[in-house]
Amino acid sequence: MTADGTPPSASAPSKASAQSGPGAPRKRKPQPRQRHIPQRTCIACKQVRPKRELIRVVRTPAGHIELDPTSKKSGRGAYICARRSCWELALNKGKLDREFETTLTPEDRAALEAYYASLPPEQPTPATKPTARQTSKRMSSE
Repeated sequence: MTADGTPPSASAPSKASAQSGPGAPRKRKPQPRQRHIPQRTCIACKQVRPKRELIRVVRTPAGHIELDPTSKKSGRGAYICARRSCWELALNKGKLDREFETTLTPEDRAALEAYYASLPPEQPTPATKPTARQTSKRMSSE
């Protein structure tokens, strides 16, 4: 019914037909939403990586420093790459001490060093093959 109480006439355009014209807004197909991936920075090499690729170390409210594989423990956290070189820097160069503003206790250090020892050795980066020209220069200089 219209405002004056009469039924809508058949000649009046309906709302559906008024919106389907050439200037009408089109429905967009829902695009698959790109999932947000949290990023964290390694305290040793300062490289930004996805959070899942890094290992979290946490200073608990009791003051102990522990590994946090689930990333759920409460306390101040820091992230380290799963590479031996990063763990070496973090343990031996004082990066963890500086990050947590405390000194590692011998018990905490032993637990972290046990994890460090369990990491696989790093593969050396493959050297580029010398070109024929570089090889011939080497041969001529000998």
